[in-house]
Amino acid sequence: MRITRLLRITGRVQGVGYRDALRAQALARGLSGWVRNRRDGSVEAVLQGPEDAVTEVARWARQGPPAARVSDVQVEHPTGELDRAYEGFDWLPTA
Repeated sequence: MRITRLLRITGRVQGVGYRDALRAQALARGLSGWVRNRRDGSVEAVLQGPEDAVTEVARWARQGPPAARVSDVQVEHPTGELDRAYEGFDWLPTA
């Protein structure tokens, strides 16, 4: 079953390679979506694909790459314009 989840990751997650590492994790599992920094210092990502693969990346997000210090990961069902089909895995500009 294909699912879509919105992740909001807080802590020391900018300037530590978090986006690149999350994108690599997602691509390795065949997921679609995107990742971006937020002006508030958090990272936001949309993951879409098989439920087990989305769950694995969401679990990985709770630790992140070695230099990251994750304090929280919120996993939600996306709504509105975020609830759509994705192709590839993009790195979006800061929002």
